[in-house]
Amino acid sequence: MFRFVHSSDLHIGKRFGNLPEDLRGRLREARHQALGRLAGLARAQGASVILLAGDTFDTETPTPAMLRQSLAAMAEDPALRWIVLPGNHDSRVADELWRTALQHAPANVTLALEPEPVDVAPGVVVLPAPCTARRPGRDLSEWMDGVTTGEGTLRIGLAHGAIRDFSEEGSSSDVLAPDRASRAGLDYLALGDWHGLTRIDARMWYSGTPEPDRFKHREPGRALVVSIEGSGAEPTVTPAETGAFQWRTLDLRLFGDEDVNAALAQVLPTEMQRQSLLRIAAQGRTRLPAQAELKAAVEHAAPDFAHVIYEDGALVTVCESGDLDRIDHAGALRQAAETLLAESDDPQRGEAERDIARGALARLFSYSEDAPS
Repeated sequence: MFRFVHSSDLHIGKRFGNLPEDLRGRLREARHQALGRLAGLARAQGASVILLAGDTFDTETPTPAMLRQSLAAMAEDPALRWIVLPGNHDSRVADELWRTALQHAPANVTLALEPEPVDVAPGVVVLPAPCTARRPGRDLSEWMDGVTTGEGTLRIGLAHGAIRDFSEEGSSSDVLAPDRASRAGLDYLALGDWHGLTRIDARMWYSGTPEPDRFKHREPGRALVVSIEGSGAEPTVTPAETGAFQWRTLDLRLFGDEDVNAALAQVLPTEMQRQSLLRIAAQGRTRLPAQAELKAAVEHAAPDFAHVIYEDGALVTVCESGDLDRIDHAGALRQAAETLLAESDDPQRGEAERDIARGALARLFSYSEDAPS
């Protein structure tokens, strides 16, 4: 039986430029520390090999400190073997990156820079398909079909790229064959690129990223512990959580008559608050006073968490005559409010225009509530 850890898409050095500066540093450090968490997972599960299926680094030009410190983290446990594959973000085009990595790589780190078999244990071979460029334009895993190995040898493929529509960047020009494992007689094909854990079939998996970096996938950071009893046996694949931060999308559904503070409190997490980035997506129907109250409640709760984004574009404004009276009974403000209300519900307008009108009406109401009597 052979057991290993399959991971990918660490994106060490990711800048997170759209987030507050103090949080950026914490998120970058968490990506580096994912190496230690993967090593700890391997030790705990009795695995001797860790496969990184591409995009270990976020760019083709990581700083010398990022590169050297990452290699040093892998070297901390000499009993663990790391196989590192170039992905589309850190492709083979980055000559300086991989030349420097080769100079400083410790003995337990193998840089899979060429499409050639790598012996990782007696009777176990890894067949890597390193990305030759950001957009290779062809299926780089095709070479695996023609590789011959000894009878009973475990054949493990290692590749980075899209299968069908599983691509982080929406490209379909480099699609990997969805039946590559069976074509090449692989016992397992470890895939990278898609940041969410995904099973293609019993022998082909995307591990997802061990440390999430966006709200897209609605799941924690994970890696896969893979056990294979012998050549031809179906692998046992067990997901294990590895993320330090959680990126959570909270669907806040409102029906127009509930206590919005209570509704918000019900969806907010009560654990790992400092490690949670939240996207609160309000949807449904609510009156103007409740919208203002909800926005204030979100702003009050936000400092408890690492970061909070509030979205109310899908929240339909239900407006009663008394709500507009709270803006103004007559005059220019009242006319503006009535115009925005009409535009927010006008089916002839595009969704983006209606969203702008809804947002402007909510702000006008909020300003009127805050204005001195």
